[in-house]
Amino acid sequence: MKLFDVYPLFDVNIVRGQGCKVWDDKGQEYLDLYGGHAVISIGHSHPHYIEKVTEQLNKLGFYSNSVINKLQVELAERLGRISGYDDYQLFLINSGAEANENALKLASFTNGRTRVLSAEKAFHGRTSLAVEVTNNPKIIAPINDNQHVTYLPLNDLTAWEKELQKGDVCAVILECIQGVGGIKLATAEFAQGLQKLCREHNTILICDEIQCGYGRSGKFFAHQWLGIRPDIITVAKGIANGFPMSALLISPEFQPVYGQLGTTFGGNHLACAAALAVLDVFESEGLVENADKVGTYLIEQLKAIDSPHIQDVRGRGLMIGIDLDVPHKDVRQPLIYQEHCFTGCAGTNILRLLPPLCLTKADADQFTNKLKKILNTL
Repeated sequence: MKLFDVYPLFDVNIVRGQGCKVWDDKGQEYLDLYGGHAVISIGHSHPHYIEKVTEQLNKLGFYSNSVINKLQVELAERLGRISGYDDYQLFLINSGAEANENALKLASFTNGRTRVLSAEKAFHGRTSLAVEVTNNPKIIAPINDNQHVTYLPLNDLTAWEKELQKGDVCAVILECIQGVGGIKLATAEFAQGLQKLCREHNTILICDEIQCGYGRSGKFFAHQWLGIRPDIITVAKGIANGFPMSALLISPEFQPVYGQLGTTFGGNHLACAAALAVLDVFESEGLVENADKVGTYLIEQLKAIDSPHIQDVRGRGLMIGIDLDVPHKDVRQPLIYQEHCFTGCAGTNILRLLPPLCLTKADADQFTNKLKKILNTL
């Protein structure tokens, strides 16, 4: 049997990591400005994380959600306090797509509607409902194309208001910083206006914080920069530093109904131990604050690069897009193979930076110098 070939792969076999560095099977060190696609929040192989996950595995790795799991209760209490949402309810599952899937189902269970508004260039996942609200026809199979979704321009409040006034919209789903869409930021004016319209028209506001949340923007959630409070918040990626986990934070106005939502693996003992270890490190090392401080510094350094190939630098915290006048592969590939540095990408010409939140100013300087070197060869 061979692997089903769904991803183009770089010819690098990563076997070890520490902090913001990874090493391949030949011993070559790489600076990681990609974080495994925004998943590595506290850094690779953090000793506290290893200790807590190992400790839990030695006790109990898994049991079903038919019994009390006090780790889930502890996670809900701590996540609520640290994020500022201690009055919300927590539903634990496994992946970002699954989080958005359940958020949309819960919205529809609540108001009985089927239509959803999503932003142009949005990415919300690859499962049935999640892919339908993703603005990419190449990944929406015919079976998923059920005409539930209207895509609208980000920050064009007039266009969203026109649709919401029809009175039939179940939910609005929004990334306050678009990731796959190219690090596009929602404005406070747009987000606040959209929240007001949703409340007027009994529409559920879902903030997809799967990539931009969990400290990456320099606040716990990216929407907290915009002065809004969504009905449902979806999180994944950085929540457990690589252990598969996701969650919904659900407004206290929602009343659970047995049987509507459920999960086999969600919130298992190992996942909760991993997620609690992440919160431990967030607090002990000030990683949310570090994302703001080092991210601001890195954006300033990138904007100061004197190169005609950089068209724009945008982002917030450690979620940064570098808009190039050449295809991103012309920069990304030599960064990997010559300068030994990983980045992400978006579209055809955007480098996307999603490093671990423990990135230092020295790491930022190292990346800036590597990028300058490659740009000067173009």
